[in-house]
Amino acid sequence: MTSNNKMPQFPESYWREIPLPSFEKLTEHTSVDIAIVGGGITGITAGYLLIKEGFKVAILEAGNILTGTTGHTTAKLTAQHGLIYDELINHFGIEKAKLYFEAESSAIDFVRNKVKEKSIDCDFSEEQSFIYATSDKYAKKIETEMDAYQKLGINGSLVDGIPFDIKTKATIVMNNQAQFHPLKYMKKLLEDFVEAGGIVYEKTTATDIGEGDHPVIITRDGHRVNCKHVIVASHFPFVDMMGFYFARMYVSRSYVLGVKSKMDYPGGMYYSADEPTRSLRYTPFNDEKLILVGGEGHKTGQGINMMKHYEALEGFAEEVLGINEFPYRWSAQDLVTLDNVPYIGPITSTKQNILVATGFRKWGMTNGTFAAMLLKDIITEKENQYRELFDPSRFQADPSIKQIISINTDVAGHLISGKLEVAPKEPSDIENDEGAVVMVNGKRAGAYRDKEGKLHLVDTTCTHLGCETEWNEAERTWDCPCHGSRYTYDGEVLNGPTKRPLRKVDLD
Repeated sequence: MTSNNKMPQFPESYWREIPLPSFEKLTEHTSVDIAIVGGGITGITAGYLLIKEGFKVAILEAGNILTGTTGHTTAKLTAQHGLIYDELINHFGIEKAKLYFEAESSAIDFVRNKVKEKSIDCDFSEEQSFIYATSDKYAKKIETEMDAYQKLGINGSLVDGIPFDIKTKATIVMNNQAQFHPLKYMKKLLEDFVEAGGIVYEKTTATDIGEGDHPVIITRDGHRVNCKHVIVASHFPFVDMMGFYFARMYVSRSYVLGVKSKMDYPGGMYYSADEPTRSLRYTPFNDEKLILVGGEGHKTGQGINMMKHYEALEGFAEEVLGINEFPYRWSAQDLVTLDNVPYIGPITSTKQNILVATGFRKWGMTNGTFAAMLLKDIITEKENQYRELFDPSRFQADPSIKQIISINTDVAGHLISGKLEVAPKEPSDIENDEGAVVMVNGKRAGAYRDKEGKLHLVDTTCTHLGCETEWNEAERTWDCPCHGSRYTYDGEVLNGPTKRPLRKVDLD
């Protein structure tokens, strides 16, 4: 599959083409009321809300603003987060399952109202959201999910099929959902935040937090930010020992193609219940519709050659849509909690002035917006009915115990297997634009030879907790199968929880 040259060689998110403002890095000590680590949808929305409450707020972003998870999304605004409501009823009860739906719906309403209030041109559109099943097993699950909708009063129904050449056995629809262009929307909130006195520091990596009544953020360059509250909205919490989040979540990658199709897209957002997952929706693109085809989720650093996931999506898109061309492909990284509900609130029960927002799964636009709303209420000491449900210190015996065992057994297995692996290649075997695990002086190393023939050698041992990273051919990265850290081919950090680059290796 895909030996043609239609497939772009490197991932490039469609959203990234919008020009964004740039900011200076932090070069000295500073003091604010609230420091937000992470410049994605949660960080910017929280900053926007809190500065309007009269706080002095600074956002610290390790890279460039809005280029992380928020810049690699399919930008759905929906409370239909897979077949989750029957699961929530079983684990939490009807009242808390209803609260989850209401929380997600309030986030959609927030975006809808901001778009209208500020006349934001961000391709916002009201859409129906569908989940379909192609097997008897998942058809039964959809019928059970419909029972949960009825118990919770969710505006949805079972419908006959979807408007594509896909043989379905059951389909459920949720009404009053939406989609938008995330960066066009966030750019406006960011501009308002800065205009109101908000501060943004780019290329400023937070590495630690000094505890106390007034926590202090310490950056990689040794600068300090004194504040009253810290919001950790950096996708993966960068402070390992506070709450041990690396042992309470796993990291999943998924893939997206931006497709120009032979068919006229009928509207709506579609998601498959069966594995491997498939999703379909569109976005306006140069007076036509660019169809976003997503799916192929797996744990980061694990599984088949990553290019095969793009090829599988291409095959699906060709069969269902008919491809004229696809100018974009990219991947996303998502964090999944023990019970599939995000962690939003104090990072531990004893550190009330350090707040965290993480574990959004594939629904970051909705969960990220809601997280900002909840964090604002916590900091301003406003009562919020959703606080207990999303509290990071919660623990449900079912499914939490099973998930903790599963996640950490998987980590242990990869830690051991990586250390025992003997690579069959030497650095001299690596061709231009090829990467692989190699042996250097009898030790495991990672090699990539760029298009100009320059060899880049790194120690493949992840600087987080010592697992061995694996080569990702599709994106020219080193990915950790244990906790999802990712590095460029020359070892620089792309995704946490790690904070330090891979060590360089010399042939001598």
